[in-house]
Amino acid sequence: MKKDTSIKLFNQKQVRTHWDNEKEKWYFSVQDIVEILSESKDVKQYIKRMRTRNTELNLNWGTICTPVAMRAADGKMRKIQASDTEGILRLVQSIPSKKAEPFKQWLAKVGSQRIDEIDDPELAFERAMETYLKKGYSKDWINQRLKSIEIRKELTDEWDERGVKKGMEYAILTNEITKAWSGFTTKEYKAFKDLKKENLRDNMTNLELVFNMLAEASTTEISKEKEPTNFNENKDVAREGGEVANVARKQLEKTTGKKIISNQNVKSLKSEDNKKLDTKQKNQLPK
Repeated sequence: MKKDTSIKLFNQKQVRTHWDNEKEKWYFSVQDIVEILSESKDVKQYIKRMRTRNTELNLNWGTICTPVAMRAADGKMRKIQASDTEGILRLVQSIPSKKAEPFKQWLAKVGSQRIDEIDDPELAFERAMETYLKKGYSKDWINQRLKSIEIRKELTDEWDERGVKKGMEYAILTNEITKAWSGFTTKEYKAFKDLKKENLRDNMTNLELVFNMLAEASTTEISKEKEPTNFNENKDVAREGGEVANVARKQLEKTTGKKIISNQNVKSLKSEDNKKLDTKQKNQLPK
């Protein structure tokens, strides 16, 4: 089966999925998800009724769902209604069933937490620490990662000050910084680490995080000094900030003889941490 097409298990049932490499999004079969959550024997009729009783959902159906080629029951590839994660969570809210209820409760909890974090941003860092610990990251790595979040926030605040728009413009400037210091565009870097939707920084080694932080912190300082007035000037500043880290990276590589850019991702990083922990524990055993 192709890398960008797969079947996922959900409550022991199959859900067809598709990875869109261009948009960097997973798409899920709407029919499969609704069938599982509603337990309907005629899912097509159920979806029709669901749209009929929910006017807003019906009006936005073309935005929420999109035709994506997936494998049909007869084994042939056909375009079926699919949606990304946000769209699926929107559909879940329109399904009155016991199986959908946990998802609704989770959405309510996440929404409540987000409101709390707006009032007290420190909560976001505490929650991030808990999340990373549960995922098995080392405390040293987590501290580094949280610092990188702080530096990133300082950069985006500076971009806001210079009139840079969230979304596409943020992404373009981030790409310029990443390309300048690492030699990879963001997409190339993720491909090098065999990532899809996963966050690139969550899959960086400590040193990669350090140089990425240097690139972003340098961009912030250069921007404050030069005060760019348009997007092209911001792009120039982003390249300059990335180049500062690039020079430092090459110097360290020359001195140590080791490459900084690694194809390691979170799985290999955690495996390495576990090996170190096992070695440390063995060394502490009485001889």
